[in-house]
Amino acid sequence: MAPTDFVALGLAWYVVFVFSVTVHEAAHALLAMKLGDPTAYHGGQVTLDPVPHMRREPFGMIVVPLLSYVMGGWMFGWASTPYDPGWAARHPRRAAWMGLAGPGGNLALILLAGVLIHAGIAAGWFYAPPAITFSTVVEAKAVGPAKAAAVLLSLLFSLNLLLLIFNLLPLPPLDGTAWMELVLRGEALLRYRQLIAHPQARLVGLVLAWIFFDVVFGPVHHVAINLLYPGAGYH
Repeated sequence: MAPTDFVALGLAWYVVFVFSVTVHEAAHALLAMKLGDPTAYHGGQVTLDPVPHMRREPFGMIVVPLLSYVMGGWMFGWASTPYDPGWAARHPRRAAWMGLAGPGGNLALILLAGVLIHAGIAAGWFYAPPAITFSTVVEAKAVGPAKAAAVLLSLLFSLNLLLLIFNLLPLPPLDGTAWMELVLRGEALLRYRQLIAHPQARLVGLVLAWIFFDVVFGPVHHVAINLLYPGAGYH
């Protein structure tokens, strides 16, 4: 890839990354506020303005994503939303729904990307490519703004699918621990809470999540692409 293309693709990656992570965290913050915890609201996180989120996690939203792209061609990063642990302890099910709001925001962006991709195809700007990659979910029929839009929508679709699947893994410190709070009951829930409260659980959880995700994402992306293009038969 030519240096100018690498930089242009990196810019597209970063725009989509920041937007997607901001929506994810703002969704957490908004639902927490609606369910009785104003901590994130007072911290300025109930917003689609990325600046408050960047100020809270400058390494996760600026330094690490840019370095990871330069070094590996992918963007890795993180952000966080403040909450009141006392509120979460008093209302564990509310806290669980708050935890699932972030992945819900990513799902909404996947659906938005799909709608815009099909709108572009209907308008004659885009077409379904013969081969799908992470950053080529749809192709433009001409260079210029349509090409840029195709890249941005491809990344919006794939990156939010990545964020959705990764965050739904039921391992600490990921959001997937929230849905376990909703489905487990009694002794099983108590044992799960004890497990994820272990001092080493977050580190072990991240390692296991990375291993599982590497196995899971490819097939899930394949299924998502075939849902996006019914009957296309992508392999």
